Amino acid sequence: MATEKIPYKTYLEEKEMPEKWYNVRADMRNKPAPLLNPGTLQPMTVEELSAVFCEDLAKQELDDVTPYFDIPDEIRDFYKMYRPSPLVRAYFLEKALGTPAHIYYKFEGNNTSGSHKLNSAIAQAYYAKKQGLKGVTTETGAGQWGTALSMACSYFDLDCKVYMVKVSYEQKPFRREVMRTYGAAVTPSPSMETNIGRKINEEFPGTGGSLGCAISEAVEKAVSSEGYRYVLGSVLSQVLLHQSVIGLETKAAFDKIGVKPDMIIGCAGGGSNLGGLIAPFVGEKLRGENDYRIIAVEPASCPSLTRGKYVYDFCDTGMVCPLAKMYTLGHDFIPSPNHAGGLRYHGMSSVISQLYEDGYVEARSVEQTNVFDAAVQFARVEGILPAPESSHAIRVAIDEALKCKETGEAKNIVFGLTGTGYFDLVAYQKYNDGVMSDYIPTDADLEKGFATIPQVNL
Repeated sequence: MATEKIPYKTYLEEKEMPEKWYNVRADMRNKPAPLLNPGTLQPMTVEELSAVFCEDLAKQELDDVTPYFDIPDEIRDFYKMYRPSPLVRAYFLEKALGTPAHIYYKFEGNNTSGSHKLNSAIAQAYYAKKQGLKGVTTETGAGQWGTALSMACSYFDLDCKVYMVKVSYEQKPFRREVMRTYGAAVTPSPSMETNIGRKINEEFPGTGGSLGCAISEAVEKAVSSEGYRYVLGSVLSQVLLHQSVIGLETKAAFDKIGVKPDMIIGCAGGGSNLGGLIAPFVGEKLRGENDYRIIAVEPASCPSLTRGKYVYDFCDTGMVCPLAKMYTLGHDFIPSPNHAGGLRYHGMSSVISQLYEDGYVEARSVEQTNVFDAAVQFARVEGILPAPESSHAIRVAIDEALKCKETGEAKNIVFGLTGTGYFDLVAYQKYNDGVMSDYIPTDADLEKGFATIPQVNL
């Protein structure tokens, strides 16, 4: 009797991987404020956005009423290479802390790009290919997004041009080489290739750059190159939509084992990982079906939520992108060249910003040395070297677990482990050598960034 061939993933694992992306904006009573045209200060239309983004992505960006979007079969087939990603209980960390809390993490580092960024990269590359484009341009901070997009573009035979924040380009040469291996062209930003790059270099000689600078260069390159569009790895609503696979899988896995998380913790830079992880849980909060404590963790060196202003601001330093209402430190704010990686962005997703403003999300900022204390502790007991970005969430997860130790409460804590830190060994070296320091901007430092925020009264 012939036996049925067993697939490499079980049926239950396949069922954990969603067939649709969840759009949390559909359940938000207070919708995120619309993107504004930088020239007219009027809400952006699909036609206007389509000059910069792929048309399908522009439609996703502006849709705040459709709760679910079908994941195209070709994207879902690609996801099957590494999804569903594992939800792991951190037994050894619990034991080391002596806490009654149950700690879980959703691990997004089990793919070649090394992070959660591939979830949206493959989607954006798919829509670019569907539109018949030649290639795409983008920026990258720590390099995870650039790596993911390079991999996705290679899969769809698309040209990929990456502007990498100069300080990361210099700190992480091997991340750069992975991008080049997948066929991407990588340029340190600010560069001398674009008008905006030359202007920034003139105004800030010797600067290590910022995500805002790199975004400006990538957009300029896209709109001046026929057959190209710009794609972004965080901040935008379309990215949070694609990243909802993280939270949907997490929810499915918890439901399967009959566990309800009390606390959901994610690192927060532009909002992609956090927004994806919390999506179905905050959806339940919005609908009044369940309650969870949700904590966004950001670096003290770039504290957009905890010390920023909730106003309209440009998403980029060169002021060529649409304006978004968000928590921001000002588009001219250039964070210190520390090791917060992809969290060093001046603003926060409009979706996350609105949820924070309405009280559905808490925010906490943490200092760099404390973050790496947690990263090393986690690595030694759980066997994974975490990315610096993820380690911000680990820091707060440990802090909350220790509070449970004091109170005796056995809370269920889950955090997002966005990726691995094997390309961040310069940071770990500085920590191990005892030369890592903390930098917290003063109020005067922040005022310099606030001073350039445009006055938009709507």
